[in-house]
Amino acid sequence: MQIKVLDDENLREKLKTFVYDIVGCCQEVHTEKGPELTEYVYQECLGIAFDDAHVEYIREYLFHPTFRGHKVESPLKVDFFCKGAVFVECKAIEKLSFHERLQLTNYMRNAGVKIGILYNFAPLVAQCEKFYLDTDSNTLYYF
Repeated sequence: MQIKVLDDENLREKLKTFVYDIVGCCQEVHTEKGPELTEYVYQECLGIAFDDAHVEYIREYLFHPTFRGHKVESPLKVDFFCKGAVFVECKAIEKLSFHERLQLTNYMRNAGVKIGILYNFAPLVAQCEKFYLDTDSNTLYYF
């Protein structure tokens, strides 16, 4: 899977502005709780932070992919679906890898969601990666 850097400055700024409050809540949780807790503790804290910031979200959002026009009965689950447009996957691991990126981007492709945030709370310095899926060209970008 190749991920490109988003060169369109105007689109990049719009995306950053759109997810600013979501990323801010993630940063607040990391600052207040610190590193090395479990993923589930961070998820619960993030839900509280979203509530306090009035960020619309669904926690543990289930969706069904399709195959050849048929709904697949086995659902996929993303940690948060925010503002009706953004998938957020929380991790509490030593370092993000290809596996975690692939998980989130596959969720995005299967649900047709264009924006995804992968946030790793475990390290001393949190890791935040933001993705944009151009569904017209099926190209994935960092922003």
